[in-house]
Amino acid sequence: MELYYYPSTAAMVPHILLEELGVPYRLTLVDRQQNAHKSPDYLKLNPNGLIPVLVDGDLVLYETAAICLHLADTHPEGGLLPALGTPERAHAYKWLMWLADTLQPALMVYWYPERWAETPGAVAEVKVCAEQKIGTLLDQLDTEFARPGHPWLLGTAYTLLDPYVLTLCRWTRFFPRPARSLPHLGAFLQRMLERPAVQRMYEQQGIRETFF
Repeated sequence: MELYYYPSTAAMVPHILLEELGVPYRLTLVDRQQNAHKSPDYLKLNPNGLIPVLVDGDLVLYETAAICLHLADTHPEGGLLPALGTPERAHAYKWLMWLADTLQPALMVYWYPERWAETPGAVAEVKVCAEQKIGTLLDQLDTEFARPGHPWLLGTAYTLLDPYVLTLCRWTRFFPRPARSLPHLGAFLQRMLERPAVQRMYEQQGIRETFF
């Protein structure tokens, strides 16, 4: 398998999962500083020009959540998802969609407000509103981790959801109220940093700022 990545992007999620699974793969840097994600060759892999992309044999797959599900489905021995047809599996789908469709878009609005507004005043207002929305969502996560027996998002079992939470929370690290400042969410993030797979991901992506 080949994972196309750029440091600190959503590519962190499948990168951690590949390390957790211990399967062979190759990393290919897509240098956003050189607009490589908009190059003709990369757009053949992902016409949206977004990172990551996973190539698995003849399969070319984009969208982080889809990549995560593919890795879980093709490597069931890794235990990245609960069993099919169980309530736990249903909750895993719920949280995966919430991360990809609710929290991540709000973060994108915060970091790229100029995509939703034109004048400086409107851009600033969009960013403020996005930060407030993200704060509410982080509170929701903190409440979830506060539940007894919930070291991981689904409870006692580590799943593909946990690297996703780490990645999105990292994007708040410069906020006045970052994810790490919330008591239960901050403790979860610290647990994530202790996992060898996460440590290897940081090292391989050359991310020196491992704080979240």
